[in-house]
Amino acid sequence: MPDGAVAGGRLRRALRCLSGWLLGCLLVLGAGAHAAATGAVKDLRLEAADDGLYLHALLEFEVPALAEDALRKGIPMYFVTEAELTRSRWYWYDQPVATAQRYLRLSYQPLTRRWRLNVASEPFDPSGLGVSLGQNFDELSDVLAAMQRIARWKIAPPSAIEPRAQYNLQLRFRLDMSQLPRPLQIGALGRSGWSLSFARSLRWPAEPAP
Repeated sequence: MPDGAVAGGRLRRALRCLSGWLLGCLLVLGAGAHAAATGAVKDLRLEAADDGLYLHALLEFEVPALAEDALRKGIPMYFVTEAELTRSRWYWYDQPVATAQRYLRLSYQPLTRRWRLNVASEPFDPSGLGVSLGQNFDELSDVLAAMQRIARWKIAPPSAIEPRAQYNLQLRFRLDMSQLPRPLQIGALGRSGWSLSFARSLRWPAEPAP
């Protein structure tokens, strides 16, 4: 077969794949209106240890309806958990002490009907998953339970914590829209069916009751 014919066949196959992916995006964008997903931090505490400060939390949320539609069509979703620790100062603004991020990539394989969750301490590289921990699940409820539990997450080294000082913790969780395919980013802007973002603050150590 001539080289030109081979190249033409490859180009046609690539265009068919691209058109199928774009069609999936359009189908997701064309879904009906949905209410915004809500979430909350049900339990939040800090634990001081010799090697640093650890965070424990229990999150409660559902995947937004349009995001779940996209997932079931094979489009991965990305989530970010952010912890920010500041030291209280009566004479000035609170002093930033430490920040930590936890990145999650949730995907679904329609052929095997299995869910996969990857967790990393750095943003996922568009060309690959980088250094991350991965786990497979059979049900969406099981993978959500794993996403909602945060146990012994180190957010600050011991050198950052001063005795007898008061600290404020801000914990935030959100669906990272910036890592969606470009057509979805444009179509999802301002749509409630994609919205998921919530936060909770904590004062530590807790002040004694009067």
